[in-house]
Amino acid sequence: MAPGANIGKDYAIFEAVHGSAPDIAGKNIANPSSMILAAIQMLHHLQLTEPAERISRALRETILAGDRTTPDLGGSGSTTDFTHAVISRL
Repeated sequence: MAPGANIGKDYAIFEAVHGSAPDIAGKNIANPSSMILAAIQMLHHLQLTEPAERISRALRETILAGDRTTPDLGGSGSTTDFTHAVISRL
């Protein structure tokens, strides 16, 4: 669950930091937190603090609730379930 950013003078790129995970490709069990965290970093970079904090809070609440977390977090939810849980908490 690590986001990454490459920030230059004129451009910035935000991404998830992880491998390709071919063992789970197409199984709908990947944890989307790294991408969500990268999006939060991007929003902070763009000085859009309020939306960044709302998404961060929704992500944190989803992980703490554990009701739809992915298998790597000890749950049995899918990527889709996890994403919908974050959206519902927004």
